[in-house]
Amino acid sequence: MQGKSMTEGTPWKHIVRFAFPVLLGSLLQQLYNTVDTIIVGKYSSEAALSAVGTTGSLTFLFLAIAMGFSAGNCVVVAQHYGAKNEKQVRITASSGILFLLLLGVISTIIGLAVSRPAFRYLVAVPDEILDLTLIYFRIYVLGLIFQYGYNIFAAILRAVGDSAATLYFLLISSIANVILDFVFVAGFKWGVTGAAIATDISQLGSFIAAYFYMTKKYPVFKFKLSDYVWNGEAIKKTVKIGTPISLQLVIVSFGLTFIQRAVNEFGQAMTASFTVAQRVEMYINLPCSAMQTTLATYTGQNVGAGRIDRVKKGTHQALFISLIFTFIISALIWIFSQNIVDFFALSEQAAKYCNPHLKTIAFINIILAMYMPLFGVYQGTGHSGIPTIVASCALGVRVTIVYLLRYSSLFGTSIIWWNGLFGFGTGFIVTWIYYLSNKWQNGINEKLLLVRKKDF
Repeated sequence: MQGKSMTEGTPWKHIVRFAFPVLLGSLLQQLYNTVDTIIVGKYSSEAALSAVGTTGSLTFLFLAIAMGFSAGNCVVVAQHYGAKNEKQVRITASSGILFLLLLGVISTIIGLAVSRPAFRYLVAVPDEILDLTLIYFRIYVLGLIFQYGYNIFAAILRAVGDSAATLYFLLISSIANVILDFVFVAGFKWGVTGAAIATDISQLGSFIAAYFYMTKKYPVFKFKLSDYVWNGEAIKKTVKIGTPISLQLVIVSFGLTFIQRAVNEFGQAMTASFTVAQRVEMYINLPCSAMQTTLATYTGQNVGAGRIDRVKKGTHQALFISLIFTFIISALIWIFSQNIVDFFALSEQAAKYCNPHLKTIAFINIILAMYMPLFGVYQGTGHSGIPTIVASCALGVRVTIVYLLRYSSLFGTSIIWWNGLFGFGTGFIVTWIYYLSNKWQNGINEKLLLVRKKDF
C-alpha cells in the first residue's frame, strides 16, 4: 500500500512532518474565514458582520459531526494500515465515505428545519439581525454534503500518513472563497447571501479536488461504484470511535451557543467584538489542534503495528512542540492586539470590548496547548470518550461562570473572555489525571489482535 508509515524512525520528525501541513492547512482555513469576516464587515455592515458571527456556534455543530465521524473512520483506517491489512483499509474507507455523505444530506435537512427556532430561542439572536442570520445559515447548510465529503476524504488520506494533500485542497478552497467574497460581497453587494454562496462554492471545490487526488494517487482507494459497500461492522467501528469525538465537539458547540446567547444580551457591539475575538482565538489554537490530529493518526498506526513504546515518546515531544508554537502566536497577538482590532474596522464600543478580549485569550489559551494534544492519544487508542468527558467539564464550568458572573461587580462583561481560565484549567486537571493513571493503555492488546484479523 502507498502511504507514509509513522511506526519507525524518530517520533518528533514524523510528528512535525505530518503536523506541518495540517497546521498550514488549518491556517489557510482560518485566514479565509478571517478575510470573509473582514470583507463582510467592511463592504456590508456591522449588522451583517454580527449576523455571520452569530451563526458560528451552530455552523460549528455541523462541522463537529463531520470532523468527529471522519476522525473516527481515520483512526480505524490508520490501525488497519499500520497492520498492513489492505482489504480492511478499503472496506473501512468506502463505508466511511457512504456514511459521511448520508450524514451530510441529513444534516442539511435538519439545519433548514430548525434554523428559525434555533436562532430565535436557543441563541436568542436580536430581531434586527435575525433575518440576515437566517439567510446566511440556510444557504450555508445547502453545502454541507460537500463539507462532509471533503472531511472524510481528508481523514482517509491522513490515516495513510498523507497530511500534505489537505493543504492543497484548502489552498484551492481558500483562494476561491476570497475571490468569490470580493466578487459577491464587495462587487455585487450581495451581503451575507454572497458570503454564504462563496463558502458553499469553495467547499465544492475542495470536495472535488480531494476526491480526484485520493482516487488517482492511491490505487487502494480507486473505487468503482460497486466497490462502495455499506459494511455494518466497519460503520460500527467508525461510529464507536467517532461518536465520542463528535459528541466532544458538539458539547463545545452547545457551550459556545450558550455563551453566544450571553454575548447577545450585551448588544450588537459586543456580538461584533466576540465574532472577531473568536476568529483570532482559532489562530492561537491551531498548534494544539494540529497536534491532536497528528497524535490520533500517529497513535493509531503505532497501535496497529504493536509499537506502544513509541506512543508515549511521541506524545511528550508533540506536547512540547504544541506549547512552543502556541506561546509564539499568543505573544504576537498580545503585542499587536490593537492593530488587529483596527484592521477589522469595528465601532468604537466594539473595539473597546475586543482589545482586552484578545489580550486575555492570548494568555489563557496557552493552558489548552498543554493538554489538548493528549486527546489524539486517547482517540488513537480507542478511549475517545475521555475527551468528551473533559469537554463536558470544561464547557460546563465556562458556561456556569459566564451566567453567574456576567452582571457581577467583580467581572461584569469581561467574564465573556475570562471564563476560559476556569474552563481550560478544569480541562487540564482532568486530562492529565487520566493520562498519568495510564488507563488509556487498557485494551490495546485486544485492539491489536482485532485490527490484524483479515476479515470483519
